[in-house]
Amino acid sequence: MNDVNNDAVYNNDVKRADGMIIRHATMADLDALAGVEAECFPPAEAATREDIRNRLAVYPDHFWLLFDRNGTVDGNIGADSADGRLVSFVNGMTTDTPDLADGMYADASLHDDHGAWQMIFGVNTIPAYRRRGCASRVIRHAADEARAQGRRGMVLTCKTGKIAFYARLGFVDEGLSSSTHGGVPWHQMRLTF
Repeated sequence: MNDVNNDAVYNNDVKRADGMIIRHATMADLDALAGVEAECFPPAEAATREDIRNRLAVYPDHFWLLFDRNGTVDGNIGADSADGRLVSFVNGMTTDTPDLADGMYADASLHDDHGAWQMIFGVNTIPAYRRRGCASRVIRHAADEARAQGRRGMVLTCKTGKIAFYARLGFVDEGLSSSTHGGVPWHQMRLTF
């Protein structure tokens, strides 16, 4: 799962020969993140701008952003033109709690920097960049970092139609979760290192 072997690393940014860059978030990315989140999820499931702001204030290093330096910046309000177009991102907190609970989404104070499990709250890729490997690239990068930090693994929830996608990345379906987020059923998926 190591996506970093053919990449150059500068100031914790991973720059790829294909013009893509993965980096952590800053508060300056708030508007771009909120815009992509709103584009990728229905309102009942999307994190609000305030939720994202609260998460950024507590755990910005648990946001992984993929930019296309060769892409256009239009369509991403607040995107940093120096980094290109924000096309995908993954975010979540770390905790010793082994299962993803709905309360974690809105309560950034539950983050434990030394937590055993990297929770994934959202995997976002704008429609124009779907089916190009963007989400897989960011998830693999996040997994590499979590593994290097000594985490036990990663946990996320997904709809039934996404189980096969996450299984290809090594996640195991643990069945329906107790989540009622957005009023839809979710499967808990776990990647153990």
